[in-house]
Amino acid sequence: MDIIDLFYKGGPAMWPLLALSILSLSVIFERLWFWLRIFSQEKAIVDRVLDAAHDNWEIAADIARQATDQPIGRFLYAPLHLQKTDAETFRLALESSAEDELAGMRRGEKLLEAVIALAPLLGLLGTVLGLIQSLRSIRIGDLGTESAAGVTTGIGESLISTAAGLIVAIVSLVFYRLFQSFVVNQVKVFRKAGNEMELLYRQSPPDLSNSTSAIVRDSLPSKTSRVKFPPPPEPPSLT
Repeated sequence: MDIIDLFYKGGPAMWPLLALSILSLSVIFERLWFWLRIFSQEKAIVDRVLDAAHDNWEIAADIARQATDQPIGRFLYAPLHLQKTDAETFRLALESSAEDELAGMRRGEKLLEAVIALAPLLGLLGTVLGLIQSLRSIRIGDLGTESAAGVTTGIGESLISTAAGLIVAIVSLVFYRLFQSFVVNQVKVFRKAGNEMELLYRQSPPDLSNSTSAIVRDSLPSKTSRVKFPPPPEPPSLT
């Protein structure tokens, strides 16, 4: 029997199972492409930003800005685009960005959870409906005859929907756990990169207000020039 014959013999429950399988596969392929792009570029982005931060924070911010199409790029750029910041604000910006990015990485998990829960139940429902249909045609006088053999075949065919539901649920569960492990790994990557970046900031904080500093510096007297104050007024004569 080919797949199409099995599908039709599985009963009406096969149609919602087909819809769930399509939804599950669409999420799986989209997430696989998403994680493939992350794993292929993430390490290079982190290394470039941290290496640049050792020498020049402006260059590091520009590299992170160019990588904002990636979660790690947006995470590293979050504290660098602030106009004024201190160590506490720097850390809070990293934490807030990490929460947003990790939440985005979990996209599609709820749909996979629904498929994992519904697919076996739909398969079981299809089996129950098939059993009801098969047992309804049984007669006491047909036991042991060829008619009973047909009923047995119908019962076996009704189990097709249960097998299909289990297959859809198992495949979805495998990738659901795989994607969860990827998210857990990203928590470690974000924590390590954030800690290293915060350590660099505390050792040599970036001058995020260069223009303001330049204005203040230009308005102050230099070491080579002295500010000339007007001479004090002469005391009035007593005569």
